Amino acid sequence: MSGAQVTRRARWRGNWGLIIAAVVLGAIALMAVAAPLLAPFDPYEQILDDRMLPPAFVDAERASPDHLLGTDNLGRDYLSRLIYGARISLLIGFFTMVVSGVIGTVLGVAAGFFGGRTDMVVSFLVTTRLSLPVVMVALAVVAVLGGSLQVVVLVLGLLLWDRFAVVMRSATMQVRSRDYVTAARAIGCSVPRILWGEVLPNVVSGLVVIASYEMAQAILLEAALSFLGLGVQPPLPSWGLMVSEAKEFMLFEPWMIMLPGAAICVLVLAINLLGDGIRDLTAPEGRR
Repeated sequence: MSGAQVTRRARWRGNWGLIIAAVVLGAIALMAVAAPLLAPFDPYEQILDDRMLPPAFVDAERASPDHLLGTDNLGRDYLSRLIYGARISLLIGFFTMVVSGVIGTVLGVAAGFFGGRTDMVVSFLVTTRLSLPVVMVALAVVAVLGGSLQVVVLVLGLLLWDRFAVVMRSATMQVRSRDYVTAARAIGCSVPRILWGEVLPNVVSGLVVIASYEMAQAILLEAALSFLGLGVQPPLPSWGLMVSEAKEFMLFEPWMIMLPGAAICVLVLAINLLGDGIRDLTAPEGRR
């Protein structure tokens, strides 16, 4: 076993935040994929006779053994909706991160590598984007186009690319003057070959951190939009929508808000810790 492999394994063992985050995020992803097998009920099935049943840990006398986490105001099983809700959050977070990441990375790398007018145009686009409040613009666009999974992903993806562009521009400007880039130019490598083979592999550590942050932010923004009634529409089992539907009962049945709220908190925390841990592994020289 090489010394690099031993060092990498030692970093993995010493980074408990990364390990815990990977386990938690992996469990949530597995739950989302295996939702039809894990959910005890159809998340859309309404049983009006079983409305507002609390979990056993809240009220053992009123709880039903068939509904481990109770039911909502329409008699839908809360555990099943939480399990299926993981799908919505992960899908929105992942595809929003992909859309914004592609846009921001292309613009940032182009600005950092070519400079000049390209850098001026990209800087103007970033400044314009930063002048637009994300939540307000998202609310306006979704209100006009209508709330759906595809619209939410597209709107958030087109609004969250600025951090990718800023970080990739700065990282590319540092890398473009390195010796290996100069050597690639000297031997006649094409610009796409230099960008793909020399620049991108050396800025990926910053890209991972921003990707994890933007994925977590997209999940929070989707929850906020759904809470305001302009995100994912009923009857989809979105965690943000579950919080919105439970706000009318928060004084009488607070567990209805606490369960999906805790799920959002755990998912976002796991994503942020995972991104920070991967940053430690890929570029540990900047960390103590």
